[in-house]
Amino acid sequence: MEKEWYVVNTYSGHENKVKEKLEMRASTMGMEDYIFRVVVPEQTEVEYKDGEKKEKVKKMFPGYILVEMVMTDEAWFIVRNTPGVTGFIGSSGKGAKPFPLTPAEVDKILGSMGISRLEIGNELNIDDMVKVVEGPFNGMFGKVRNIEPTTGSLEVALDLFGQETIVELQISQISKA
Repeated sequence: MEKEWYVVNTYSGHENKVKEKLEMRASTMGMEDYIFRVVVPEQTEVEYKDGEKKEKVKKMFPGYILVEMVMTDEAWFIVRNTPGVTGFIGSSGKGAKPFPLTPAEVDKILGSMGISRLEIGNELNIDDMVKVVEGPFNGMFGKVRNIEPTTGSLEVALDLFGQETIVELQISQISKA
């Protein structure tokens, strides 16, 4: 199973408290290998009042947080039973596990916050296997040959017609295999 992003419903106004509780539960229960990141989607808005510039942080989706996790029974149970969590989005209930967000959806939400879905250099290394999730090579697997953290691009060796071919992709176009 691979880690994916899920939307978790919380009580509105309690997103940051739920984030802290969930991170603490993951740590104390030894689930760091299954529950990776918890993000409260926020944006900074600039307002001008009486000629003064004020920055205000607003929740993009009040009552919702994003959780990057591997959907195991135990991880699912821990998230669902965290105080303040009212459920997962994309689940019909009745014990059904939720559907994850697509990489494009995650990139759009996190990108508007200035966060990358994959932190280049932290999660990806030379010779790591990756899967292309967007673009003309969608669904193909390859090995990372070069990483350009400043541009957010990388070179991946793909097998095209029995020949290893190096292609340049953006970080948003791949996921770790």
